[in-house]
Amino acid sequence: MSDQTTPTASPEVEDVDLLVVGGGKAGKSLAMTRAKAGDKVVMVERDKIGGTCVNVACIPTKTLISAARVLREVQGSAAYGVSLPEADGGSEALVQARVDLADLRVRKEKVVGGMVAAHRDKLFPGSGMDFVLGTARFVAERTVEIQVSDGTVRRVRGAKVLINTGTTPAVPAIEGLSEAPYWTSEDLLTLPELPSHLVVLGGGVIGVEMASLMGQLGVPVTLLHAGELVLDREDADVAEQVTKDLEALGVEVLAGARVTSVSPADGSGDGVVVHTQGGREATGSHLLVALGRKPVTEGLGLDAAGVELTDRGFVRVDDHLRTTAEGVYAAGDVAGTPQFTHASWNDFRVLRDLFNGKDASTQGRLIPWAVFTTPELGHVGMTEIEAAEAGRSVRVAKTPTASVPRAKTLGQTDGFYKVIVDADTDEILGAAIIGEAASEVATSVQMAMLGHMTWQQLRDAVITHPTMSEGLNIVLDTLG
Repeated sequence: MSDQTTPTASPEVEDVDLLVVGGGKAGKSLAMTRAKAGDKVVMVERDKIGGTCVNVACIPTKTLISAARVLREVQGSAAYGVSLPEADGGSEALVQARVDLADLRVRKEKVVGGMVAAHRDKLFPGSGMDFVLGTARFVAERTVEIQVSDGTVRRVRGAKVLINTGTTPAVPAIEGLSEAPYWTSEDLLTLPELPSHLVVLGGGVIGVEMASLMGQLGVPVTLLHAGELVLDREDADVAEQVTKDLEALGVEVLAGARVTSVSPADGSGDGVVVHTQGGREATGSHLLVALGRKPVTEGLGLDAAGVELTDRGFVRVDDHLRTTAEGVYAAGDVAGTPQFTHASWNDFRVLRDLFNGKDASTQGRLIPWAVFTTPELGHVGMTEIEAAEAGRSVRVAKTPTASVPRAKTLGQTDGFYKVIVDADTDEILGAAIIGEAASEVATSVQMAMLGHMTWQQLRDAVITHPTMSEGLNIVLDTLG
């Protein structure tokens, strides 16, 4: 009797019109659209039904931030002339409101769970696509082998293929970090517990948002950032205002603090001490690593597909989102698209049009962004520094958010409006807004820019009073 085992036969290859690997915003949208149009579509997703945004990013984050803002409003209700039984210490007293972590977790899971269920039970099957929960790996050109969650194996080949696997939290090699208990942003959103003191590594969008959230929930926070100012891509005055607003929430911001190592507090294993290059230390009960995200490409077998990566590890694409392999496209974070859901959504629109024989490109698109601190930061277009570096002669309009009547009525007056314009052409080059609903106000500027309005036209537009967007009239009036 031979002791050799018979090799397992490879499953038969299934041919489809479109194979989507990764169900993020661009991937799931294209899969459903093409399936509704009559294409045979297979979409495989490893674990996050509906994508990263729904499960561990935008939706749970903003759900928690909304709850934290309600807490702050209740605590400060006396300042609005609203009397509550606990507020008996005068107009400056804080209501003794608190967060019920279990209830907060339930609310977050209800929002996220509802959206996941809607995708799984209604949107995906309703489109007619074949949704597969499993792990895909390329084994040949435009062909993947899928380890399905039910234990079966499938091989699928697409006439066209889209890679949309997204990104995952980056955890750098810092001495002692692997032995220390730490959270990533995805871990924190599960709300395992409220720290007695949180140390945040990283002053980018994620670190700043999480620090703001925890500060509003009453958690002492120390944020360490290697750069001299948080939010490196912003102008100095914007970063300084964000820092000031964080400090108002009780967040200690240590800039110029490059982390060298992490160790247990007092050697007890409870809590951590973070050591920096300049000799400063930060001690906390919990550690959040918020040092960016890396593309999910490991284990995908992209070499077998003929798909090349960039020096930073993202899938290399052109302005039509085509990879280096014929018939294979990539979209969203994994393709180096700015890491915003709305940017991934625009990638979908580009692919949708291309697949319908229309001309579409990612070139020259205007992508706004927002940082959902309290108050918010909304941004679109160039910063003042970028405009100057591009050789533009600029004028800068700037006014405090406190000058906007709506801000006064809301009692939310921190921040400022800043608009950058071309001194020669009167073109609006960009804007940064810090204040209540800043993300919405930035969209108003974006529409003006897309419509090629001059700054004078936006200044003279009749905007509803009192709204936060009316601040655009006010700030541009400072230019004359």
